[in-house]
Amino acid sequence: MEFRPFSVPLHTRFRGVTERSGVLIRGTGPDGADAWGEFSPFPDYTPERANRWWEAAMEAARGLWPDPVRDSVPVNSIVPEVPSGRAAQLALAGGCTTAKVKVAGAGTLKEDVRRVEAVARALGPDGRVRIDANGAWDVETAVKALKELDAAARAGGGAGLEYVEQPCRTAAELAAVRKQTDVLVAADESVRIPGDADEVMRIGAADILVLKAAPMGGVRACLDVADRYDVPIVVSSAMESSVGLAAGLALALALPELRYACGLGTSALLARDTVAVPLVAEEGAMTMRPLEVVV
Repeated sequence: MEFRPFSVPLHTRFRGVTERSGVLIRGTGPDGADAWGEFSPFPDYTPERANRWWEAAMEAARGLWPDPVRDSVPVNSIVPEVPSGRAAQLALAGGCTTAKVKVAGAGTLKEDVRRVEAVARALGPDGRVRIDANGAWDVETAVKALKELDAAARAGGGAGLEYVEQPCRTAAELAAVRKQTDVLVAADESVRIPGDADEVMRIGAADILVLKAAPMGGVRACLDVADRYDVPIVVSSAMESSVGLAAGLALALALPELRYACGLGTSALLARDTVAVPLVAEEGAMTMRPLEVVV
């Protein structure tokens, strides 16, 4: 196998991150062709969690992904915490009709409301707006904020929020929020290793599970989780380069059912990628393509 370190900057600070770095791994697939994996765990990951990322990278570098059941997957655009005018532009990137809007960061709730309303207006009545709080709220704050943000999405001409991703930090808090709001609740950070999903579902903490191939240990590990529960799955990225994104795309292509757009459009946030032609949304969808690694 061949190992290539990489570091790529972001256009905009995202969740406090200004660059992504790691190692690309070139191996050989069952057909004898080159296969690439990406090992890029975040610095605060424990050895156990970093090891799962390694397992996902090796699965990819050995070409062990399952066969796809569809040719393409819908994806959402990504709207960081930017002014409402810029947010409206980003919402339409790649021809997407679903946008994920970051909220509950350094700005105020009023700024979040303006951003959500601007995105809903940009997408139009057939568009969908989902928000991601990255666990920043407590239960009381989440319930209040969701009421205002759902109203903002409606004021923009939409149908309200599609769902909220990780409104609070713990699974118990997600369960409490879910009892007090009509907005669907998706668990993201609460599902970081396969066993986490069992606890989330046991206590009724989520309507939707967000699965990321790398932190979970690979595509097949995620499929095992999806098989255990009759709950919608949203496939998302962990801010990888296009080499890592390919694993998430392989997962989305292989899921038996895909009810929601995937959160795989994050390569648009990179100022530079690790491949000649990045994996990006075109007309709101992504398809797999051969990767020409350029690092």
